[in-house]
Amino acid sequence: MPCDPALLRNVPIFALLDDDELAVLAGQVQHKNFAPRQRIYRMNDPAGAAYILISGTVQVTTVDEDQQEVIVDQPATGEFFGFASMLDQTPHQTSATAMDTCECIEVDRNDITVLLQRKPMAGMDLLAVLGRQFHGAQQLVRIRARRNPNEVIEEQTGFPERLADSVAHFGGSWTFIITFMVFIVVYSSINIVLGKTAWDPYPFILLNLFLSMVAAVQAPVIMMSQNRQDQKDRLRSELDYDVNRRAEFEIQGLARKLNLLTDKLDDIEGLIRDRRLQLDA
Repeated sequence: MPCDPALLRNVPIFALLDDDELAVLAGQVQHKNFAPRQRIYRMNDPAGAAYILISGTVQVTTVDEDQQEVIVDQPATGEFFGFASMLDQTPHQTSATAMDTCECIEVDRNDITVLLQRKPMAGMDLLAVLGRQFHGAQQLVRIRARRNPNEVIEEQTGFPERLADSVAHFGGSWTFIITFMVFIVVYSSINIVLGKTAWDPYPFILLNLFLSMVAAVQAPVIMMSQNRQDQKDRLRSELDYDVNRRAEFEIQGLARKLNLLTDKLDDIEGLIRDRRLQLDA
């Protein structure tokens, strides 16, 4: 439905427009209402219009290579979303969903052209909106690159693996060596003092049996722990590779978008320049 010019007055990017220009723009844009959880647009939808949030809450998301939904932006009142796709006429790279009852203004490319012709300085506000979107994309890349391999490893570790790690850690410590040496000395001393009444006289056959049993159990446990360490190293290498590959794809995608947006911004600057020349003339 048509938009009330009073709503446009509260939008920062349109705040400098006079009443006549607001009336013209209000006759072109559309005022739309969205119900809670209603999808405003989906990823890969054909580009048509961008939206300005008037009231309510909107969540802009994308899906990464792990098929996880990632929040890209939560626009504040008066901010654009879906602007870049509308500007360069490419499919949407994100999805926008109304989290509660929302009011939005729908703006298409022709509306922006009319705006720049009537108010050239509004182009600087558009550049500021694009700058915030760039910062949001960069922050998304940084967050996705900070995944901790140790947390992933701990999630995949069961009780037997934790027990093997604990036994191997204790068996390879000075605490175990000193404790075992003290036990052997005390055990041998008691049996020597008791002489013929000792339960394990020299040459301590029972002690040798006990030591053999400990060694027989300890050796495979340590091997299990070493295998776990190899799995950890392999998982860390795979995660590092995934992070590097994701970063490469993200950088390539951002480079393509930046190139496209740079061309469009050059067009906007040209329109602003031409309009200033007309006004000066």
